[in-house]
Amino acid sequence: MTEPARDFRSDRMPSSEGHGRARRAWEAYSAAVNTYAGPVLRPVLQPVASKVAASVVAELFGFWLCWHLEGGFEGMQRLGMSRSAIYRRIGKFRKVFGAHPDDFEMPGVSIDLEAYHQGDVKIV
Repeated sequence: MTEPARDFRSDRMPSSEGHGRARRAWEAYSAAVNTYAGPVLRPVLQPVASKVAASVVAELFGFWLCWHLEGGFEGMQRLGMSRSAIYRRIGKFRKVFGAHPDDFEMPGVSIDLEAYHQGDVKIV
């Protein structure tokens, strides 16, 4: 008769990385690539990365502004954005700016909601 399989889920590991073998292997690989390929690839990739970053930041600034002008999550839904799209953008915003769009304050930018809602220009 065979013994039942052991359940390893409750066994503690030294860290969330386990024993850290995969991390050490990745760090060694990454260091080698950066040492040899970094000086060659950096000048090629830097302009592309800058353009992509500018596009992402502009998109997130627009999301942040719409979030505040239209009243947050429900306002974004009223604009036609799906729940999953809103959650994806919130997650991306938090990764880039370190704060939820509701809590983030953009230095130098103030929003006059009364003027926006009385004006002729609306998002949708």
